[in-house]
Amino acid sequence: MSFAAPWLALLLPLPLLLLALLPARSQRAGAVALPPAIAAGFVAAESTPARRHGTGILLFVAWAALVAGLTGPRQERVLDVVPASGRDIVLALDLSGSMEREDFDLDGAQVSRLAAVQAVGAGFVRGRTGDRVGLVVFGDRAYVAAALTHDVAAAARVIETAQIGVSGKSTAIADGLGLAIRRLRDREAESRVIILLSDGQDTTGAVDPVAAAATAQSLGIRIYTIALGPADLETTPDARDAVDSETLREIAEASGGETFRVRTTEDLAAVTAAIDRLEPSLADAPPVRAWQVYWPWCAGSALACLFAALALHGREAT
Repeated sequence: MSFAAPWLALLLPLPLLLLALLPARSQRAGAVALPPAIAAGFVAAESTPARRHGTGILLFVAWAALVAGLTGPRQERVLDVVPASGRDIVLALDLSGSMEREDFDLDGAQVSRLAAVQAVGAGFVRGRTGDRVGLVVFGDRAYVAAALTHDVAAAARVIETAQIGVSGKSTAIADGLGLAIRRLRDREAESRVIILLSDGQDTTGAVDPVAAAATAQSLGIRIYTIALGPADLETTPDARDAVDSETLREIAEASGGETFRVRTTEDLAAVTAAIDRLEPSLADAPPVRAWQVYWPWCAGSALACLFAALALHGREAT
């Protein structure tokens, strides 16, 4: 509890000071002088000391409540809300057949690439409180698996339940990237971001993904790419399911984003932490605080006491 203007409490003894400093009212003073014959018809109202004191006490309590309201009593409250960040994020997730390979270690067990992405990616999305998050998946074709929403828990559940094969087993990176761009291009968010995750190389050839990234840059959309898998075309071109890390790097550079190379689950967790630093989430922001004010209660109490004093004074005058 605190007060917006505590110094106004100095006004509290003002009525007492006025009573002490102002001259006493003459009992003989009158506004109109009446002839004795007429004045005899008027009888002074009977007023008991208890009523007079009661009226005075009520008036002073009304003044005290008014002064209390002027000081601005208030209490700080932490609101259980997070404001919108103004950031839209679309994850473009590769669901091609190579994501079934079990070459990642998660909590001491060998898991598939998709399982590793689901575990880390869902946690990343849940931490994006205040953002709008959507999900695009691609294989042979690209689909919107989750529309942009502030319900990051729901988006995370979609990631956790994604299955390989629902969009085919090829790797249509350009289609996935293009669909993600279309979902963001007409948005009025202050920041628009695509996180593209793939463990292979584009197999469609219909659209140049780097050219699509350049289009994204012209629209103000940043792309972060994650090259997932132990082998890549640059170092081991003959390896099975080698990721095209060079193309993914060019996509990120063309849009003004960054690229990350992921070979282990630890690398993947580090990437999500890095993206959190590059695109801060409101989940780590200070809580929203607001003041609950109590001056209306003080004002209401002052009015109630004032009406009670007037009523008591009226009874004295009758």
